[in-house]
Order: sequence, then structure tokens, then C-alpha cells
Amino acid sequence: MALEIDLSGRVAFVTGGSRGLGRADALTLARAGADVAIADILVESELSEDTDSWGALATAARTQGLVHTEETVAEIQALPGDPYTCWVRDPVGGCPPNGEPLERVQARVVRAIDAIVAAHPNGDDVLVVCHGGVISAYLAHCFGLPLSSIWRLSVSNCSLSAVAPPRVLSVNDVSHLAGIEVGLGAPSLEP
Repeated sequence: MALEIDLSGRVAFVTGGSRGLGRADALTLARAGADVAIADILVESELSEDTDSWGALATAARTQGLVHTEETVAEIQALPGDPYTCWVRDPVGGCPPNGEPLERVQARVVRAIDAIVAAHPNGDDVLVVCHGGVISAYLAHCFGLPLSSIWRLSVSNCSLSAVAPPRVLSVNDVSHLAGIEVGLGAPSLEP
């Protein structure tokens, strides 16, 4: 789908942008002229025909150390101690190397959502686009669940979860994706 606007000189930050729907979004934004930075476990950029499409920002992000890993899940599993499997089994105690502890992620997300709510005192609708782990951490906060249980919350790619803090109105609504295959957002030990 072609984006009908010119995004030249704009920056797009796409989480989960190395494959699937996130990759399609990143490429659409790049084709519209945006410099695209991708945060994901695997960034498919080396020797890719799409490398030139990502723009200067992706190169700058890599140079400045903002791209933490370009390893596949299998490569991360092969590291000493298999940090990926540890993280899937224990998202609190199994923080990956160079990863942000989940407690800090959740605290940062709660502060950000609180700031958004404060900036819209009349109850305006606000769309927040973020990664499933961020959504799960926030929903765990809203539901009063321990962070160790976040993988029990199913957050599919491109799903909608609605909150009116402190109330949760809906979780993982995919009705707008009728006819499109979506996978569950929770990490898996399966390839």
C-alpha cells in the first residue's frame, strides 16, 4: 500500500520492524521518504536489497550503538546460558544481556502513559503505537499482575487494546484485521 504523503526529512521509529507487518510498515514509511529506525531482535539489513531504503537514520543508530543486536533468536539461544530461553521462562529474572530490566520498562511506560493522560485532561482519545512487550507491561500494571506473568497476556501484532486509566476497556482486539493472519505476540521457544 502506497502512503500518499511526503515524509521526507521525517523520522519514523518502528518497533518490531524487521519482519512481517512491522517490516511492511517500515518499508511503506521509507518509500514515503522517512528515515526509518528499527528496534527489533533481528534487523534484516545486511546484504539486503532494501538496505538503501532505510535511510541515514538507521545507519546513524547502528553507529551510535542504538541497535543492540542483529542476532537471530537462534543465535541468541546459542549464547552462553541461552539468554533468550531464560527471558521467555522468566521475563523478570532473565533479562537479556544489555537489556533493560522489566521493572524499569514498566515504570517508564507507566510514567509515559500518566504524562499522556495528564496532557489530555478532557479525556481526548489518544493513539499510542508501541511494541507488544510495552503493552503487556502496562496491562500488567493496570490489572495488578506480577511482571512474571506478562506472557500470559496475548497481544497480537496490530491489535488494539483500549484503556481509560485506571480502567482497561479491551485487550487484543483484532476485529479490524479480518482476513489477515496474525500471530500471537508472546515470545516462544519455538522457531
